Amino acid sequence: MTEDHVLTEAELDEALARLPGWEVRDNWLRRTFTTPGWPHTVMLVSTIGYLAEAAWHHPDLSVGYAKVSVKLQTHRVRAVTYSDVDLAVRIQEVVLWTPPEESALDGFPKRWVH
Repeated sequence: MTEDHVLTEAELDEALARLPGWEVRDNWLRRTFTTPGWPHTVMLVSTIGYLAEAAWHHPDLSVGYAKVSVKLQTHRVRAVTYSDVDLAVRIQEVVLWTPPEESALDGFPKRWVH
């Protein structure tokens, strides 16, 4: 599996099965997250930025008051590759994480990112 392997329809379908809320459109892997407002939006953007920099694979982001749209594509091939899927999985895991019920952590009282 090479970094620049453009995913086939079957591979994209398999990836999307692991990424609820994501879609592929116009050769981009996309998802829009909503937040309660600007402070949470800025934290979300910072978190995605940190993950992207750590991965050295950078999404395009569109930011509004209570929305962050993420678009992933491997720019050198102008299509979705395993690198895009792996980063999307990590973004999904981190930004939607909440403490489990048995945790000593209370967690934010609302579902702040969805």
